Amino acid sequence: VSDLRASALAGPLDVSRSMFDLRSPPHRFIKRYDSVSSVPSSSSSRKDSQGSNRSLDTITLSGDERDFGRLNVKLCYVSSVEQIWITVLHCKDLSWPSSCGENPRICVKGILTLPKPVHFKSSAKEGCSDIEFMETFVFAIKLQSLQAVRLVFKIQTQTPRKKTIGECSLALRELSSQESNHWLDISPPSK
Repeated sequence: VSDLRASALAGPLDVSRSMFDLRSPPHRFIKRYDSVSSVPSSSSSRKDSQGSNRSLDTITLSGDERDFGRLNVKLCYVSSVEQIWITVLHCKDLSWPSSCGENPRICVKGILTLPKPVHFKSSAKEGCSDIEFMETFVFAIKLQSLQAVRLVFKIQTQTPRKKTIGECSLALRELSSQESNHWLDISPPSK
């Protein structure tokens, strides 16, 4: 991660220093790249959507920049009985708007985007950053029908009121009898 040659360091190597602390001197030679444009940016500032530079120490994340967490699901298609098995495992690092309260009841709503959509919903759990669902849903649908659609997940609060706080989806092109494990990034709900 850092250049260990003596000439590159400002002093003796501090072994206890965190490898991930970008503010410490040994890491001043690291180049960061914007993941969208692959343009080098300094480790202390970046351009926001309006083009202005802001220090990462003072940046406040809102809207699309905020991390909404990830959803872990498993998929399997049992061709002998033409069934899709969808297991909603858990949400990790989940966040929600303060308007939803401190511990809202949260569930995951799934939609298979067939011409006649198939809906399913997990039970509601008390809101926290890591929620375990461990629920499996089984539907009898032909594989050819599934391979052209998406599986959409909506993360919803049930209390104090019903509200979609995030969503994610994945294509079902590569369904197989081998169970597949997926980590999906939750993004803000589409308008």
